[in-house]
Amino acid sequence: MNGQQRWRSVIERKSVDRVPCDIWATPEVIEKLCRRLRCHGYWPLVDKLGIDAPYTVEPRYVGPEPRENTNIWGVTSRRIDYGSGAYDETVFSPLAGAKTVADIDAHHWPSADWYDYSRIAGDIEAHAHRPIRAGYVEPFMIYAAMRGMENAMMDTIEHPAMIERAFDHIFAFATEQFIRILEQAKGRVDITVPSEDLGSQTGPLFSLETFRRLHKERFRKYIELARQAGVFVFFHTDGAAHNFIPELIEIGVQILNPIQWRCPGMEREALKRDFGERLVFHGGVDNQQVLPFGSVENVRAEVIKCFETLGLGGGYICAPCHNIQPNTPVENILAMYETIREISADKRYTHSAV
Repeated sequence: MNGQQRWRSVIERKSVDRVPCDIWATPEVIEKLCRRLRCHGYWPLVDKLGIDAPYTVEPRYVGPEPRENTNIWGVTSRRIDYGSGAYDETVFSPLAGAKTVADIDAHHWPSADWYDYSRIAGDIEAHAHRPIRAGYVEPFMIYAAMRGMENAMMDTIEHPAMIERAFDHIFAFATEQFIRILEQAKGRVDITVPSEDLGSQTGPLFSLETFRRLHKERFRKYIELARQAGVFVFFHTDGAAHNFIPELIEIGVQILNPIQWRCPGMEREALKRDFGERLVFHGGVDNQQVLPFGSVENVRAEVIKCFETLGLGGGYICAPCHNIQPNTPVENILAMYETIREISADKRYTHSAV
């Protein structure tokens, strides 16, 4: 089987030759791994490690010339090196001064017309053996960058009409762009990635009431579009998101990522018991403590624990529980994938029966 076949079989609850695996890592980590393994680039690296990483197809930007370091939403960022890694931090939020719904509407919102979709089919053909990923929307994260985090959080209470109108603009763009990608892909997209960080390290970031008012129906429409096109729905949420899982299942989510089990309510055994018949789990290998600070044996034990909980009976794609950070020893990363290779063909984990 190839990576595309493994992903589809796991999601469809069919048996596989081995459990598929994935990698989430910062560019610095990928560069370190490439140096160690003498690989020239990301795809030779994942192939050498036996990783079933998805290939993302996306259109080519041909729209208005943006300001330097400014994205399509009008957010300007600056790359800041923290010593162990560099990250883009927002330095200008175009909606920071907005007071009314009219101010939201007056913003120069991006258009799906700003993109050329003609290369989609060719990109898919070149990576047909990999799971193909397309389409993305993360509404609050986008809004928070446009508005400023403090303003955005306060808007959920003080200015709900403003944030709802902004969400409508964000979803309208994401949906139209996804439709155009699907038209070019002709049924060959495997997964889409609607996302929102619903949890923090210690608890939810939103109330259920806020999620239902802002997110739920808007995500439902996007997910219905995906599923009607035969695309599986992979939902990313960090943190303690347990309260939202039944709601996500209700609106059609099929794969949950990244399973940060150190957060309250995200314990692996309970997630598998309560939701394992309705969700495929992606992630789970702890990169907050074990991968960066544990020994090689700790890493091996952590991978085995993920298989014995999230993976028992199938329905699991093994991966780190978020981006591997630059302070993680290369030996630990290699130990993770070595252990995955050693146990991933065990029949306890490759069959769909839960």
